[in-house]
Amino acid sequence: MKRPVVGVIGNSHRVENRFTVQMVGERNLSAVAEVAGALPLMFAGVPEITDIGALLEIVDGVVLTGARANVHPTRFNTEPSLKHEPYDVHRDEVALRLSEACVARGIPLFGICRGLQEMNVAFGGSLHPEIREIPGRMNHRMPRLENGEIHPDPTVVFADRHEVRLTPGGAFATILGCDAIKVNSLHGQGILEPGDRVVIEGIAEDGTIEAIRIAEAPSFALGVQWHAEYDPQQNPINRKLFEAFGAAVKKRHLSS
Repeated sequence: MKRPVVGVIGNSHRVENRFTVQMVGERNLSAVAEVAGALPLMFAGVPEITDIGALLEIVDGVVLTGARANVHPTRFNTEPSLKHEPYDVHRDEVALRLSEACVARGIPLFGICRGLQEMNVAFGGSLHPEIREIPGRMNHRMPRLENGEIHPDPTVVFADRHEVRLTPGGAFATILGCDAIKVNSLHGQGILEPGDRVVIEGIAEDGTIEAIRIAEAPSFALGVQWHAEYDPQQNPINRKLFEAFGAAVKKRHLSS
């Protein structure tokens, strides 16, 4: 039997400050292959290259990964600022259209970090460029050393840092079998106002939105603010999420 295929969006990157490439972190690919049980297929976050209609004829699910770049503020009627760069407007174009198309066609969609933010904007929501600047919020960015450099130990960077309370009886609580979890935290931008069909299902201790689903979606359409792709092979919470996504992907594959 052929394996289901999951499309994993790429990010714009420059090598040696000369060559423009599309890049996907291997942990995203490994999570799809090893835990969701599908064949990961990277596609370009560039509208001139990726035909969304053609892509959705090939894949059985889509992962919108995290990324360094923020969603461009003009996508939610806000003025851009140099201090909130970099942006990736090409990925914005693909990801926002793709979010709507996946939900409309019943193709499983899993948004991680920037992916959650893209899903929210696609359905009319807004973002705050720096969540930690909102009064009462914690610093959700990755840990740094005293000299300002990113901590060199990935186990420190991706360690669980705060609690997320889940909606009792919601999709996440049902998948995970509990109403509270602990997660990692590596983001600056976050949801300000949820979109029309965006249902909040997980909130951090400081009120930051951490888990969402798209209302009335015919298949899996969930987003998380934390990096679930980092350790689903060992982390039981992230494993259950990728397994649930994989089950939805397999169901789509068998029905097509």
